[in-house]
Formats: sequence, C-alpha cells, structure tokens
Amino acid sequence: MGASLLPSPPFLAVFLLSLVTFSVNPEPALAITRHYKFDVMLQNVTRLCHTKSIVTVNGKFPGPRIVAREGDRLVIKVVNHVQNNISIHWHGIRQLRSGWADGPAYITQCPIQTGQSYVYNYTIVGTERHPLQVPIIFGEWFNADPEAIVNQAMQTGGGPNVSDAYTINGFPGPLYNCSANDTFKLKVKPGKTYLLRMINAALNDELFFSIANHTVTVVDVDAVYVKPFDTETLLIAPGQTTNVLLKTKPDYPHARFFMSARPYETGPRNFR
Repeated sequence: MGASLLPSPPFLAVFLLSLVTFSVNPEPALAITRHYKFDVMLQNVTRLCHTKSIVTVNGKFPGPRIVAREGDRLVIKVVNHVQNNISIHWHGIRQLRSGWADGPAYITQCPIQTGQSYVYNYTIVGTERHPLQVPIIFGEWFNADPEAIVNQAMQTGGGPNVSDAYTINGFPGPLYNCSANDTFKLKVKPGKTYLLRMINAALNDELFFSIANHTVTVVDVDAVYVKPFDTETLLIAPGQTTNVLLKTKPDYPHARFFMSARPYETGPRNFR
C-alpha cells in the first residue's frame, strides 16, 4: 500500500477508521463534557473495483473523528444497527476509575446486541500534546468474506490468506489495480515537525512503514514514552500503536514523497 506526502501551504483534514485522537489542553479548568453518538451500521464501500457491505460508524469509511482535551469527559452513545453483537475498545486510552468503559466484550461489558445501545463514559487523562498531529491507520481490504477466510485458516492450521490490499486510512494506494484515485494524501508544510499517531489495525500482519527520503523519530509505543530514536523503517505489530515525529524537508517546494507499508512474511500462505 502507499500514500503521498505532499508539501504545500494548506493543512489537512483527516478522517479515521477506528482511532480516537486527542489534542491536549494543559488547563484542567477548561475541561468540558463532550457528547457523541455512534450509529454502527452496514454501508456499501468500493475498493479495488469491488463493492462490499461493511460495518461502519455513522455510515462513514474511514470513520468519524473524536476531538478532546486533557481532562475532558467523553459520553459516547453507541447504537448497534447490525446483526452481530458489537463493542468498541478504546485502544491506548487510560481508563482510570472507568474500567467498565474499556470495551472488551465479556470482560468489561456485555456486547451490545442488535437494536440496543450502550453509553461509554470516561475522562481523558495522560494524553500527550502536539500542535500538528496526524492519525495514520494501517488496515486491510478483503474482496472475499473475512469470516470465510478465518474459517479456512482454522481448518488448514495455517495463517489467514493475505488480504487483497493493505490500506492507509482506508485507502489502498496507486500500486493496486483500480486504485489510482484511492490514495491517502497528507499535505504538509516544509520544515515543520508533525506527530504521526500510527496504529496497526490489520488482521494478523506485522507491517513495515517508511516515508521516502525521510527519517522519523519514535517517541511513544502503546501510550508509553520511550527513549527517542531515529529510524528510516518502522515495524508495527497488529494492535500496536506508535507515535513518531516527522520533520518535513525544508528545501523541496511542491515535492511529493511516497509513504508505503508492506507485511512481514516468512513464507507463502495463500490457499486460493
């Protein structure tokens, strides 16, 4: 999968698949209660010239964005309009005195049944601050039914089939067939430092990520600060979150740099 990094004056608007990002305000006195409603529903989405009915939030793919500040209280009503039980896990959010809002079904809550709703209620704590932050979500697109793929893997004892495409913020990128216009593009300003909040939402694959002609500085892994280090290539495991600082090139006006990710594989596992 791939995406473009575009230095240009306008800033960007980014939509999310399943990640919540927060801008932190250091003044707790300004904390407020923010209300959201998530309608979980099926929606037809087209990728790789295939149209499928997939689970979305509020009919959007990628999904909506939640913006909050340090100390804010979030009240999120989730309504289930699909035929399967659901729950939402807020990965990387510290649930202090609000463990019931963490989301794992049958662990902190019963799943939300069809036609039912559940209210998640928690306060944002311990979230780092950066003026220029961008969510980067790695995912997968399967033309086939993912449930059938998992069942096949269970029967054979091998890993699941490789997906038809890996995605960045829901888009496969131009290296896949029928995807010339399905590319995530990040517009940035030259000589600025951006915080990329990355999460690997792929099913079962570690992914290598890099940006052409750039290094990134790793500063946070799974909501824990680490000793900063620079790297040209980052490996991120399924379900893992990693925050990196990206300093854009100062002397490349109107240039484009390719962002790409590919899986780590030690052998074939395709049963098609």
